[in-house]
Amino acid sequence: MLSIRKIGVVGRTYRNLNRYRQILAVLFKYGFGDLIELLKIEQYIEVGLQLISRNRRSRVEKLSRAERVRMAFEELGPTYVKLGQVLSTRPDLVPADLTNELSKLQDNVPPFAFSAAKKIIETELGSPLEELFDFFDEVSFASASIGQVYKAGLKDGEVVAVKVQRPGIKKIIEVDLEIMLHLAMLVERNIKEIAPFRPVKIIEEFARTLEKEIDYTLEATSMERFARHFLNDPTTYIPKVFRDTTTEHVLTMELVDGIKVSEIDRLDAAGLDRKTITVRGANFYLKQVFDFGFFHADPHPGNIFILPDNVICLLDFGMTGSVDRQTRENFVDLIDNVAHRHEAKTTQVLLKLTSWDDEPDIRQLERDVTDFMGQHLYKPLKNIEVSKLLNHLLELISRHRLMIAPDIFLMMKAMATIEGVALVLDPDFDMIAQTAPFIRRIKLSRFHPERIAEDLIQLVSEMLQFAEKFPKDMLEIARLIRQQKLSLKMEHKGFDAMLATHDRISNRISFSIIIAALIIGSALIVISEIPPLFYGISLIGIVLFSTAAIMGIWLLVAILRKGRL
Repeated sequence: MLSIRKIGVVGRTYRNLNRYRQILAVLFKYGFGDLIELLKIEQYIEVGLQLISRNRRSRVEKLSRAERVRMAFEELGPTYVKLGQVLSTRPDLVPADLTNELSKLQDNVPPFAFSAAKKIIETELGSPLEELFDFFDEVSFASASIGQVYKAGLKDGEVVAVKVQRPGIKKIIEVDLEIMLHLAMLVERNIKEIAPFRPVKIIEEFARTLEKEIDYTLEATSMERFARHFLNDPTTYIPKVFRDTTTEHVLTMELVDGIKVSEIDRLDAAGLDRKTITVRGANFYLKQVFDFGFFHADPHPGNIFILPDNVICLLDFGMTGSVDRQTRENFVDLIDNVAHRHEAKTTQVLLKLTSWDDEPDIRQLERDVTDFMGQHLYKPLKNIEVSKLLNHLLELISRHRLMIAPDIFLMMKAMATIEGVALVLDPDFDMIAQTAPFIRRIKLSRFHPERIAEDLIQLVSEMLQFAEKFPKDMLEIARLIRQQKLSLKMEHKGFDAMLATHDRISNRISFSIIIAALIIGSALIVISEIPPLFYGISLIGIVLFSTAAIMGIWLLVAILRKGRL
């Protein structure tokens, strides 16, 4: 478990203060001094920041803001790279140009020493490396921000890939997350335009996502789940996991010797059929989404290997997504209504798949959906690119301040990625036609006798529960009313503002009455010549007249300052 605290004052610990200054230095370097001013954290900037050369800053500032954000995240290290990659999957929170730029983020982290990897393995598995493995290459063949991978051999002769988590990465992530949380709190407090996106909640969700990614036992469980789903499918292969040598920080799995799907020349040289690979790969992903509701969320070409006989093999299960049956059916309805150009129904299903803080303008949304369909659907189906269609749909969702669940977006993004890979392998591939049987099967499944019986049983069960609980709940409410323990709380929005206005009005009226009383009283005193006199005029009357004049001027200034007489 990650240990993250909300830090109210930066520098509660020395480690946080040093890292905080490093982060601010990078922000300043990449031209985000305006953000530092808005957050009111200039006091944490060291004089050393001024040593960043003006020439370097001027070169950086020639880049777009999105490019500077990406570069800053890359320099800030693994936690921020992961945050950028997560934000690239949230078009409802991040503008399209920034989403595209963040999707380019790479883990530019140098590999750590073999001695550190050996120590972690021996500590985690409780035995010397020589007793655990027949051989173990000291040079890693893959390295990333969270861990790196080594080739090794088990005692039974099985050749495996051993993924070892980077030493100290958990501490680094915890410190960065604490600072991120503090910065998010400052953003919510000081930048009104960003506050509605709830940055604190985003960081909290990100922390939960990262917590899963740094626990290799969860990745092992995902691999085993995929293997069960496709156990009887000879066209796909999932590497085996070796649980005896797998822990939270070490993952041992079968080493797969295949060809990356992006290496077209090697595929052709090996005599593999690109069209067969394309169809099988698309079906592999579509089965994940529509049949099982559990899918690989990062199917980029580097994670897809092709084995002999055109078998598809997936790697790196650190990022997965899941969608329940109702969400899958709603997504199918969305695709079906879009394909049949039903604008109103498409809008209704789109609202089912999203959430919002402020009620959207339904009429404007329908007009935008109509425009969206006009741009994509009045051409042959084989010419429709699913990736462009989904990206445009996500832009439409973002424009109307609708929020889409992260897993739904991951599913849509992965589908677009799969289509992109497929078109490289086979330029004539038709993703719409490939998806059609899955859509048809899901639509028909609603009318299957077993499904109808299941839905009826659930409906009857819920009705019986309601019939059982409703009288008890009513009796409980009646009892609370009799005992005067039930209170009704009503909230009138704008009531405080109205009360404040009434208070100002009554205060001004009272003030005016007091001034009028002072004027009348002082006039009577002057007429009555009440001593002491000053040149024959009552001194008390003069003081009262002066007081009334000052109060009158004060009231007039207050009214004029508000702009209303």
